[in-house]
Amino acid sequence: MNNVYTMKIAGLTRDLPLCPLNDKVSIAGFVLFGDAELTVAAADELLKKSPEFDIILTAEAKGIPLAHEMSRQSGKMYVVARKKIKLYMTEPLSVTVQSITTKNEQTLYLSAEKAEMMKGKRILIVDDVISTGESLIALEKLCEAAGGIITGKATVLAEGDAAKRDDIIFLEPLPLFFND
Repeated sequence: MNNVYTMKIAGLTRDLPLCPLNDKVSIAGFVLFGDAELTVAAADELLKKSPEFDIILTAEAKGIPLAHEMSRQSGKMYVVARKKIKLYMTEPLSVTVQSITTKNEQTLYLSAEKAEMMKGKRILIVDDVISTGESLIALEKLCEAAGGIITGKATVLAEGDAAKRDDIIFLEPLPLFFND
């Protein structure tokens, strides 16, 4: 097996390192952090495909650069569901999730102020990669608990079976790599 998977994303070619998930399966590591050119291009392409929205919601941390750039390009605010309660968060809402790229269960939190800001608003959920959909489910639950109205779920890459879903907007499918 090669050590990288080369693919075109938003018109740009990138080599993604192959990372073993277990003895049988590897995933291509996709990280927007530090790749401003790809973040700008992906945000532009996703905004063209996205429905109308008032606020972008993403999870800490890998979706933040994308949400920030989509916010900058659209002029709409974004909200980050945090992985830990911060001192400034009052009466936080919480949802627990098990993601494919996180070893242990993680909990996502949304402050009461952010929840109030989302109440009755059209929400676009954004993430860098959707694979099992567990993080997406957590964001959906947080949005619903806050009283937000989900108008779309957008991601740069849909990994494995996620590419077969018809409820997400994505730029490219990302295969899983099965070891011999």
